[in-house]
Amino acid sequence: MTKRALITGITGQDGSYLAELLLDKGYEVIGMVRRSSTVNFERIAHLQDVITFAPGDLLDEGSLMAVLREHRPDEVYNLAAQSFVQTSFGQPVLTGETTALGVTRLLDAIRNVDPGIRFYQASSSEMFGKVQEVPQRESTPFYPRSPYGVAKVYGHWITVNYRESYDLHASSGILFNHESPRRGLEFVTRKISHTVARIKLGQVKELRLGTLDAQRDWGFAGDYVEAMYLMLQQDTPDDFVVSTNETHSVREFCEVAFGHAGLDYEEFVVMDERFMRPAEVDLLIGDSGKARKQLGWEPKVGFEELVTMMVSADLDLLSGRLGPIG
Repeated sequence: MTKRALITGITGQDGSYLAELLLDKGYEVIGMVRRSSTVNFERIAHLQDVITFAPGDLLDEGSLMAVLREHRPDEVYNLAAQSFVQTSFGQPVLTGETTALGVTRLLDAIRNVDPGIRFYQASSSEMFGKVQEVPQRESTPFYPRSPYGVAKVYGHWITVNYRESYDLHASSGILFNHESPRRGLEFVTRKISHTVARIKLGQVKELRLGTLDAQRDWGFAGDYVEAMYLMLQQDTPDDFVVSTNETHSVREFCEVAFGHAGLDYEEFVVMDERFMRPAEVDLLIGDSGKARKQLGWEPKVGFEELVTMMVSADLDLLSGRLGPIG
């Protein structure tokens, strides 16, 4: 029988790559979208004829139960969230309602409608925040440094709680930073690649950023969605760190991005306090040994290939040579 998967946040970067992966594996894919005039289908425009869309909202448990009853998915991937860290400082309550309590509503809907559904929760390396050990693994204590990170910690632990309390097949992927040409422009990596392209094409003359010294473990989103899928194919649910096990600074990202366009980042990058976080996460680097051993997963795209891929895609996009993103 054809497997059926429900993806929340399907219009986002991860949702689009996951939908492609599952469709390639023969799944029927249902994408949950809010009843809103602002929903952006750009990332999945090429899939709209093969995805079933269902109205639902993480703020409304009744709508979640209705989606589950109507479509009866075998697997649910919860990727929806207020996922921009900087915004979470300005909208902490909304971030908590969607990124934290939204997970509870969805888990409770699964428990009530069909506890046999397998559930994936998108946890985040931002939960580690002020890191307590280097590298960070599944057993590393959390110390979030933003409302977003705090909300993700809640979402993570409520997933563990429902797994242990109600015997749900509920797993969390603690994903480190994962990027692509489909990343939103509000994220620093895409801001860099997009602005590099604009500078190269003579549209702007500078790039304003916060700290250049923050270090992240950056991978390719297309690789990371495979780990999500593999988690729900296991006999036993569990939590897994998904990372490249390498760290690079924002400065290095700029150096590679500008270099790919034949430019020197030092001539164009301006540090601007407006883009500094109230509490910064300085160093994130994962240890994905458990995922590599138990899931058989490993990243395929390296750091420099990721950065140059993003710059090339933005050059194509701004030059009018590209249709759908990515």
